[in-house]
Amino acid sequence: MSTAGFDELIHAPTRLEIVSLLAAAQWADFKYIRDQLGLSDSALSKQLSTLESAGYVDIRKSFVGKRPRTSASLSKTGRRAFEQHVAALQQIIARSGQDADAGPAADADRRILRR
Repeated sequence: MSTAGFDELIHAPTRLEIVSLLAAAQWADFKYIRDQLGLSDSALSKQLSTLESAGYVDIRKSFVGKRPRTSASLSKTGRRAFEQHVAALQQIIARSGQDADAGPAADADRRILRR
């Protein structure tokens, strides 16, 4: 298991969504990422460049026929940073005394049991 480590770079909402999506795939096509997250080409390109500069994402450019194709993959460094960030978020949730999987209904049950 990874040690916890909050990562400000990953925590930005758009980058967190990108990294989370990439964590579930070996490689993801630029268009797929864009469409899944509802981003513009320029917004996705900027965020991928930021993640690539940090060493969190690998970018592969190729051609299919005469058309360029860009794909992204989470690097080993990026995967480790994501796992540590998730662990840090889980610790924050655990400190709040709430079960992340249980939701509001379980909170109400706990309040009733305490009475």
